[in-house]
Amino acid sequence: MTTTVDRPTERAAETRDEPVARKHRTPLGDVVLGIWGVAGLLFLFFPVLVIVAYSFNTGRQLQSWDGFGLDSYANAFNNPTIVATIQVSLMAAAGSAVVSTILGSFAGVALARRGGRWAVWLVALLGLAMVTPEIVNAVSLLPWFVTLGADWGLSIFNLGQVRLVIAHSLFACAVVTFIVRARMAGLNESLEEAAADLGAPPVQRFWTITFPLMRPAVISGALLSFTLSLDNTVLSSFVSVAGSTPWPVYVFASLRSTLRPEIAAMSTVMLLLTLAVLALVAIVLSRASRKTGDGSGLAQTLAGG
Repeated sequence: MTTTVDRPTERAAETRDEPVARKHRTPLGDVVLGIWGVAGLLFLFFPVLVIVAYSFNTGRQLQSWDGFGLDSYANAFNNPTIVATIQVSLMAAAGSAVVSTILGSFAGVALARRGGRWAVWLVALLGLAMVTPEIVNAVSLLPWFVTLGADWGLSIFNLGQVRLVIAHSLFACAVVTFIVRARMAGLNESLEEAAADLGAPPVQRFWTITFPLMRPAVISGALLSFTLSLDNTVLSSFVSVAGSTPWPVYVFASLRSTLRPEIAAMSTVMLLLTLAVLALVAIVLSRASRKTGDGSGLAQTLAGG
């Protein structure tokens, strides 16, 4: 006894099996893109891995490997000069993050909510601050600080920390402004208008409605300001004074003689500190995303979404 199956049924079965068979196939383009992506990551992070590896060098020079050990970390933390430069960098980064976040947040809200003819000029000025070379800003800031501190008698501008915070906040303030503006531009004002109709004063509307909505952008702007300040070398080398030398300037000055493993060890510590800050921000944003349900993850927040 033979069983016959009509041809439409056979074609339907083959059609259902085709997607399953295609899933097991890996196109050549996907393989090439995967290899290219891995190569790009290695190109970006291989120098960082080299520094981390050479931070365990027990030799007197960074480029000559003598053995594996933790002597460089002990020497780095026992070196008062290195510890002082790290403290200066962290204090300047924290101050720059606070100043740029406050100014940039209010400027971003103003651009998104109350834009006008003045907004075009403000955006142009902020864009000019972002594209101006750092060497130009450094050359212009140095005589200005000297004028304020020496000629006008404003001794606060003779302090190295104050100079570093002001100099680092110029670029970071523009970054925070554009991030907050992008965040607020995509949000509706209906909640704020409803609160105003119910009699809520402007300050209460800001803290209960506006600020929670812009919080992810504020956090990402503060994070970017902190990291940008840690990496600033040109401005720091011009405006810093004796006794307030930040870490990048110290490393740059060490290139004139020789690099020691202590520099690689402290650089590794700074890298771990940055990763810890990123992890903390990711936890905060993930909890905020679960509470609000807006999906404001770390990647979206850093992109200003």
